[in-house]
Amino acid sequence: MSIPLLEYAPSSQNSRVKGYEVPGDEQARIFSTDNLLSSGQISDLIEAAYRQIFFHAFASDREKFLESQLRSGQITVRDFIRGLCLSNTFTNSFYNLNSNYRFVTHCVQKILGRDVYNDAEKIAWSIVIGTKGRAGFINDLLNSEEYLENFGDSIVPFQRRRVLPSGASELPFNIQSPRYNEYYRGKLGFPKVVWSVTPRSSQPVAQKPKAGDPALYKEMAQSLGFLGNPPQSISALNLDYQNLVPRR
Repeated sequence: MSIPLLEYAPSSQNSRVKGYEVPGDEQARIFSTDNLLSSGQISDLIEAAYRQIFFHAFASDREKFLESQLRSGQITVRDFIRGLCLSNTFTNSFYNLNSNYRFVTHCVQKILGRDVYNDAEKIAWSIVIGTKGRAGFINDLLNSEEYLENFGDSIVPFQRRRVLPSGASELPFNIQSPRYNEYYRGKLGFPKVVWSVTPRSSQPVAQKPKAGDPALYKEMAQSLGFLGNPPQSISALNLDYQNLVPRR
């Protein structure tokens, strides 16, 4: 008997608020099999699916059999996404090299098109991975009401409402959650940036002092030292008051 999904309180995110703006160039492009007119468009849809799940697919990462089934109409886009998430590439690149919590974050972002709400949601879905396994977890996400309501069987998942009309935008998920965390990046020997020389600081042209600016002579003035009149040591006993008083 599998443990039911624990309840968690969803937080307010852009993806939970319906937008009334007119889609523009900055909005996510929707790839769907409902409006395909040529074979070239199905190729663009397949590339969009690879970018969403793998971020980048090399020639060895491509699933030719799934692509053939999708082109011939034997499977839906949702089945194609399911096959990519259960493929060896996704397993070796994301599941085997991350904890269950981080794997939940990756899958929620890539499949549901939003960020995880909180740690409670990570724990809830991690229990599903522990009880149903990786395939059961992927199937629950793809069969969830949230996925079917937003993407259905024909739309490739995308990051929902990343750019707002006010100009504010969220970072893309591939930047928020890179494929490897800090532990595996160090274990795999990822290159580190090491400065061999001290970087020079650049100053904007508008802030550079012009000719005649006192700032150009600051160091020269400081090098001269104090050139004021030295204090005089005069005692009152040495003053000749009779001669100092002016005569009328």
